[in-house]
Amino acid sequence: MIKRALLAVALMTAGVTYLAGAAESEAAAVHRVLFDNTKAETAGNADWIISTSQPDPLSQNGNPTSETSWTGALSSWGVALQRTGQYSLKTLPAGNTITYGGSGALDLKNFDEFVMPEPNAPLSAAEKTAIMRFIQAGGGFFLIVDHTASDRNSDGWDSVRIGNDLLTNNGVDNTDPFGFSIDVNNIGTENPVAISSTTDPVINGSFGKVPGSIIRNGSTQTLHPADNASVKGLVYRSGFTPGGTTGAFFTTATFGSGRVAVWGDSSPIDDGTGQSGNTLYDGWNDTAGTNAALALNATAWLAGTGASTPPPTTPGGSCASTELFGNTGFETGTATPWTATSGVVSNDTSMAAHGGSWKAWLDGYGSAHTDTLSQTVAIPSGCSQAVLTFWLWVDTDETGTTAYDKLTVTAGSTTLATYSNVNASSGYQQKTLTVNATGSVKITFTGVEGSKLATSFLLDDLSIKGA
Repeated sequence: MIKRALLAVALMTAGVTYLAGAAESEAAAVHRVLFDNTKAETAGNADWIISTSQPDPLSQNGNPTSETSWTGALSSWGVALQRTGQYSLKTLPAGNTITYGGSGALDLKNFDEFVMPEPNAPLSAAEKTAIMRFIQAGGGFFLIVDHTASDRNSDGWDSVRIGNDLLTNNGVDNTDPFGFSIDVNNIGTENPVAISSTTDPVINGSFGKVPGSIIRNGSTQTLHPADNASVKGLVYRSGFTPGGTTGAFFTTATFGSGRVAVWGDSSPIDDGTGQSGNTLYDGWNDTAGTNAALALNATAWLAGTGASTPPPTTPGGSCASTELFGNTGFETGTATPWTATSGVVSNDTSMAAHGGSWKAWLDGYGSAHTDTLSQTVAIPSGCSQAVLTFWLWVDTDETGTTAYDKLTVTAGSTTLATYSNVNASSGYQQKTLTVNATGSVKITFTGVEGSKLATSFLLDDLSIKGA
């Protein structure tokens, strides 16, 4: 049996949160996101795609579980969204034109959000107009740029120039429409810090809290609130005033009925893996920033309410069978919105996760120890109960039939099940429990280990839905 090290695995702050499995993508409102690949996003060492399968990444792998399920330096981003079950992702392949109001399936009118990850070829006049009209009508636009002189295809256009050209020469509003400009600069290595906010949906969103980001050669933005009062800097370089008009590294604004975000470096969205031959950098998991949460929270904010698809109901009832847990697979590398004992959320490779890289690892110290993991959920009105499922792996050094080490699952004050070293297995097994409660209820996993031999209780891919 494998023993867990006595020192808790250091927690990483990057990664992603997902709420449900890919099979649930039709069960609730769908956020339709189109990633651009028409502007040399793979020039040079860049690989800013979610998958080589385009337009539909699901053609590469219909049930992705990790960043390597899809090929591209943005695959972690795409897989994280896909695994929530709340996003429909497509890529606009190279050779296509960005349009709005046309008849094609990849026309912007069919999407809630358009992501342009470090464009390296200029937009045509018609394309700039299309993007602006899309935003005006309620679309979300996510622009990621890099530093000045990052011209990866040597055509005279880098992402800074392309971004500023869109802002000043778009045929719709050339008078500083978003209230910011992109600075023509190149900052080497810094770790900018987020503003203090408990309400901003990008800094404090469903994918986690964002303390800061990273710059690994990037640029900044200058804000002009007199031109657009909605403009807001969210992350700032050290030495600059948070909330000020200079030194912003991540900025948001609204325009018409839509939303806009700009990020000053492509390194934070790079997951370090992609097509062969590219030199990539794993900024997505760089612990100096919370880049994954920032990317995902911004994606959610920009996508808005998505396309309404009524949630399913039980026959003759009105119980919405939607996912109630947040961060079901711990892929953020943090517990939020779970409450957990320090060290429980782990990506230690000595004990694999069921899906992705992260799991909850309770106990396994070989000494008297207690670990807990809990989350409070609200079982919807109309539901008479909820179904709790999770994958559990019990690994132990104990022998015999005496239960020395125990994992107890409770809903409020009610014990749903107890597992012990006697339930040891060679891998994960799915468990299904019924929660006979409605309204707010706290689901808690408590692992209590004795004073001698180690028993590890590993949990992953948890789910609870009204029934």
